[in-house]
Amino acid sequence: MNELALLDVAARGMSAQRSILDLAARNVAAAQAAVPGHPYQRLVATLAPSPGDDDTEDDGADLRDDAGIDPLLTVTSRPGTGDPLTELIAVLDAQRAYESNASVFDIGKRLAERTLDIDR
Repeated sequence: MNELALLDVAARGMSAQRSILDLAARNVAAAQAAVPGHPYQRLVATLAPSPGDDDTEDDGADLRDDAGIDPLLTVTSRPGTGDPLTELIAVLDAQRAYESNASVFDIGKRLAERTLDIDR
């Protein structure tokens, strides 16, 4: 894997985690607005396998749209529990994953810069 491929993978990972963060923020708002006896529709994002893999299980309707959801994600709808804490934990998980991808991107950027310095 070269430096540019590393940058591409990290950027796609950051994009996917940003979309997951957006869904998690929507779920937090829906959980806080939910009333007892009327669960909200919780959107759950999972990373999709590489294009061409058709071995995925579909446990809900695919709600991904080309306008705002990353193409690496499969988004399904499930009844929510009305628990904002669960949704905030999902936000923290997505934030950590985004930061990890940002660190990998930074390393790839430094490798590319170093390669350019050596070529000079």
